[in-house]
Amino acid sequence: MRSIDLTAVTWRASSYSNQDGGQCVEVCDDFDAVVPVRDSKEPHGPALVFAAGGWSSFVRAVKAGVLCV
Repeated sequence: MRSIDLTAVTWRASSYSNQDGGQCVEVCDDFDAVVPVRDSKEPHGPALVFAAGGWSSFVRAVKAGVLCV
């Protein structure tokens, strides 16, 4: 597996995050095939990288109430 350089990407916070920092994730939309995800409280920590289709399926399931996170 090849690594992805995430040093200069743009991260966006989850729409469920609040201004207090809360428990939320940040995602990066800079890539077509993958979606990097990181813990907003650990911006210099590791990121998980998901296939774009898998991430989209996960988000749809959460929004539909099929999965509770």
